[in-house]
Amino acid sequence: MTTPQLPMVIPDESLPARVRIHEVGPRDGLQNEKGTVPTEVKAEFIRRLADAGLTTIEATSFVHPKWVPQLADAEQLFPQVADLPVALPVLVPNERGLDRALALGADRVAVFASASESFARANLNRTMDEALAMFEPVVTRAKAADVPVRGYLSMCFGDPWEGEVPVPQVVQVCRALLDMGCDELSLGDTIGVGTPGHVTALLTALAEADVPVSALGVHFHDTYGQALANTLTALRHGVTTVDASAGGLGGCPYAKSATGNLATEDLVWMLRGLGIDTGVDLGRLTATSVWMAGQLGRPSPSRTVRALSHQES
Repeated sequence: MTTPQLPMVIPDESLPARVRIHEVGPRDGLQNEKGTVPTEVKAEFIRRLADAGLTTIEATSFVHPKWVPQLADAEQLFPQVADLPVALPVLVPNERGLDRALALGADRVAVFASASESFARANLNRTMDEALAMFEPVVTRAKAADVPVRGYLSMCFGDPWEGEVPVPQVVQVCRALLDMGCDELSLGDTIGVGTPGHVTALLTALAEADVPVSALGVHFHDTYGQALANTLTALRHGVTTVDASAGGLGGCPYAKSATGNLATEDLVWMLRGLGIDTGVDLGRLTATSVWMAGQLGRPSPSRTVRALSHQES
């Protein structure tokens, strides 16, 4: 499911030689599904993603089933994929979630903070400061167990209730998460309103606040078709970790204007054309997304998946 001669590779020496893709489809992608995907299908999805060359695959979330029923099977799913030779980070909202994850042998976790008060209340039922206070013991305990912690920061580029989110406010929360002990931060454009200039402004401000670019990842949604442009801008500023979702699955159950994530296939196509190594087999990845689209009963929104699968047919 690929055209070997294309895209034409024209390297850009100003960009990183390699990008690590943080695949979020099994967690961030499937959490927004209206129906519940069977555990066996989720496990097979993760196995196929690993087989396609993805080395970091966010497997699930140890949240209360009441809040994200689509991921209520975390205890059943994780043991089915734990033996894969890839990193399988999981989302933990609190100490109880951390306990559940550690009990199953999870060795990478993530917490989910907000750059806006409104989203913190909608997603966590807490203020921003209260949410950070809740995460502190989670991060402390994870680090004590030698478990790396990723800090997701949503609404970095705009909020559906508040509108603009000031750049200094985003920087402040990023600094708090790093000072707390997070190893990596994922800057989320949860509703997809960011533009390249905004990305430049935020990354510049973070650098001025002594936030190392090596600790940053970017997480763009494609609501307004800006995800690839924003990603390229981030790469030009030295970012080498990019979140993406196979087939463009996902959104956010607490922000209805948040449509799909950046499709992993679209990202790989762009990076391949720039001569940037990802280690991902685009043909196998595309076949995986076509298979998953069949499981979900609808076509993939990824342009690359549609183009390559059409050529194959």
